[in-house]
Amino acid sequence: MSNDAQQDVQNTANPEQSQESTQAQTELTLDQQLANALSDLDKARQDVLYAKAEGENARRRAIEETDKARKFAVEKFAVELLAVKDSLEMALKDNSSIENIKAGVELTLKQLSGAFEKFAVKEINPHGEKLDPHKHQAMTVIPVADKEPNTVVDVMQKGYTLADRVIRPALVVVSKAPE
Repeated sequence: MSNDAQQDVQNTANPEQSQESTQAQTELTLDQQLANALSDLDKARQDVLYAKAEGENARRRAIEETDKARKFAVEKFAVELLAVKDSLEMALKDNSSIENIKAGVELTLKQLSGAFEKFAVKEINPHGEKLDPHKHQAMTVIPVADKEPNTVVDVMQKGYTLADRVIRPALVVVSKAPE
């Protein structure tokens, strides 16, 4: 006789023992299910903690990188200006003639203009243009007969843009109609 057949014969002969056996198997299965569920819960808890730690690390790295970017944003520009500073120091240090000093200052201005060009710093020199309050700041208004009103007749200080954004408006003298 097979094991299953023997079990059936025993179950028929002793129904109480059969019920206890089934109940024990059910309890064992429930205990196993509970253990598996607790194991899965523990794994899920570990995964959540790991994800949270990864998120915190990513946030901290992003903050550090942003701080470094802010801190060193002008590094390349500063390196370009070092050559300009060196040229100015040489001009002041050297006991040369006025012509040599003038040539040195012109060279320095050329270096500075090159650095500005390299970093998209552009000059606003609006002489003869209409007043644009976004780019110009009128310092005074004077009557001029041969100019249309609100035309820039003199530039007291040039303005500058950085990548098409005004960083300093031009200080200008504007015309008005004569009285």
